[in-house]
This record gives sequence, C-alpha cells and structure tokens, in this order.
Amino acid sequence: MNIEKILAISGKPGLYELKIQTRSGYVAESLTDGKRITVGMRSNVSLLSEISMYTHSEEKPLVEIMRAIAVKENEGQAISHKEDNAKLIEYFAAIVPDYDEDRVYPSDIKKVMNWYNILQAKGMVSKEEPKVANAEEVKEQVVEEVKAKKEPKAAKTEAPKAKTKK
Repeated sequence: MNIEKILAISGKPGLYELKIQTRSGYVAESLTDGKRITVGMRSNVSLLSEISMYTHSEEKPLVEIMRAIAVKENEGQAISHKEDNAKLIEYFAAIVPDYDEDRVYPSDIKKVMNWYNILQAKGMVSKEEPKVANAEEVKEQVVEEVKAKKEPKAAKTEAPKAKTKK
C-alpha cells in the first residue's frame, strides 16, 4: 500500500493525490472525480502516511489500520462510513481491539472507513507490509520531480569565437 502522496485536506471531502509542490502551495488531484485543485500554504493538509490513531499502548499508524482492514476484507470494500455509530464502533474494535475509546471518536472511525473505501476503489489497498517513507523523503522526491520537469533542454548554440590576427 503506497499512500505517501495521498493528502487529506481540511474542509475538502475525500482524498487527494499530491501532483506537484509549487511556491505558493500544492497541486492535488481528487481521487474521487479526478479534478485538479490548487491548495494554498495556509490550508491544513495532512499526509495519510503521517496520521496515527490512539490505542491504549501507543499510537498506531493509519497505514497499519488500512492494512488490517484489507486483510479482514480480503482487499475488498469495508462497511460504509454511513452506517450507524454502533456498527462502526463494533467493526473498528474487531480491526483494532486496543483502540482508545476515549480519544478515538465515531467521526474518526467514519473518516477511516471512507478513506479506506476510496483507496480500495482506486486499487491502492493491499495486504502487503506497508512501505512508508518519512515526509522529508517524499518532499525531496517531489522537489526532484519538479526540477526535472523545469530543466531547460541543453542549447547547442555557442557564441562565435573571436578571430585573432597573427
């Protein structure tokens, strides 16, 4: 499961794939409808690979939770995020038995279920061990991709050489 470039943008529904980083923000493409949007630096943007959920012992990365859902559902669709809270809590407790009920709200569980189903529809979920790069590695990779696209082609024009008299 590769979610290093998947973004959750505050105030915008669904998930977005990071396309390029600009001086004033980001260009992201919606995973649901494919539309590209520009996101300013002032927007609250979270990489899914950096999100964790509370358990009684530690914080569990979202990637591990998504993988657990993929294993339970055999990489198929999970229950809808529109189910009632009791069903969602029961389902989530089966996936993450030690989650902290006081700090993980039903709205958080709904988000995880919605995000999983969006990623599953795009074929981005897997039962394999997650390969998660840290945010700095992703940022460096995006910057290198932008530089590669902006590099001008080498010009073959040279300045004429001055003739010298002997």
